[in-house]
Amino acid sequence: MGQASAALPLGRLAPLYAAQALATGATTVSTVLASLIMSSLGRESLSGLPSTLISTSAALSAGLFGALMLRSGRKLGLGLAFTLGACGAVLGFLGARAAVTPLFLLGACMMGAAQGGYQQARYAAAESVPESRRGTALGALMLMSVLGSFLITGFSGAVEGLGTRLGTTAEVAGWLVGGGLLGVAALLMALWVPVIPVQAGARARLSVREAFALPGVRSTALALATAQGLMVTLMSLTPLRAHHLGMDHGSVAVLISGHIAGMFGFGWLTGPLIDRLGLRVGYVGGAGLLAAAALTAPLSGAAPLALSMFLLGLGWNLAFVTGSKAMARTPAAQGVTDGLGYVSAGVGTLLGGVVIAHVGFPALALACAALALLPLLSAWRVAKR
Repeated sequence: MGQASAALPLGRLAPLYAAQALATGATTVSTVLASLIMSSLGRESLSGLPSTLISTSAALSAGLFGALMLRSGRKLGLGLAFTLGACGAVLGFLGARAAVTPLFLLGACMMGAAQGGYQQARYAAAESVPESRRGTALGALMLMSVLGSFLITGFSGAVEGLGTRLGTTAEVAGWLVGGGLLGVAALLMALWVPVIPVQAGARARLSVREAFALPGVRSTALALATAQGLMVTLMSLTPLRAHHLGMDHGSVAVLISGHIAGMFGFGWLTGPLIDRLGLRVGYVGGAGLLAAAALTAPLSGAAPLALSMFLLGLGWNLAFVTGSKAMARTPAAQGVTDGLGYVSAGVGTLLGGVVIAHVGFPALALACAALALLPLLSAWRVAKR
């Protein structure tokens, strides 16, 4: 019994979980569909550029936010990140509505920089419980996040109506809505009372170089970066493929809902499963599902595309929860590892847009399927240890 069966401190974690749910909703209604906005601005060959800028900005800010949180605490760092995201979303809305591409891209950069900070909330959740329960805490965080995504997806009609009243599209109006959600998340951080973690041993005092020299840290970073890069690449560019197949905004919203369900909806299962069965199971399962998602995406019809998006989310969930639980032991490596994930996502979306424009979506999907096997190396490293 004891630590293994202790209940999660949901009351203390509620503001943190709610803020992450709102942030997920903001991402769903804005940055996920940024490729469509770029296409509407006459830049279809650069449809992956907004996601690339978002990922690049997140990569640059993740280490800085990580260092800030280690020095000044999670509460300050997360509050600043949500505030930055709210400002960036409003700026992106103004740029997209006025068809000023540089202004829209500047807003995307600010949104990305914010993500580099507030995505590290998962480590705050993990630090709030014993190590034997960290998978469960991370899974619960993801389960709460899906509520924000489903809430905003359920109001897709209202977002379209807002766009009509503002004289623009639903995709553009979504950026304004996202800014509001992130603003509320920033306010929630004022209500959150964080748990001050008691770090084990000398790991809390390590430099980044020393942290990555520890056994297992580099293989953990590999799994996290691979899962993040593949998920963002296919998530960002699949709506463009759906658009080419003639699917309307509502149908694309359903695809995204299925993807978000895979990402977050099964946290109640994957987190405790990893706590019970270990990291190796999470890495192997994640790699297999990510590869299956990539191989399913090029098949004809809306149903295979929906299945692909769901498997993509679930595969990411397994790999991400597993890697995050392992990385929670080494605070000095957390920000840099997140930065590596955003770099892989940025490179993937930028090259992915070019590949689609010149070779086609199936070629991109096959490349992603091959790369999806990299977390198997992380599983092998866990077994070796």
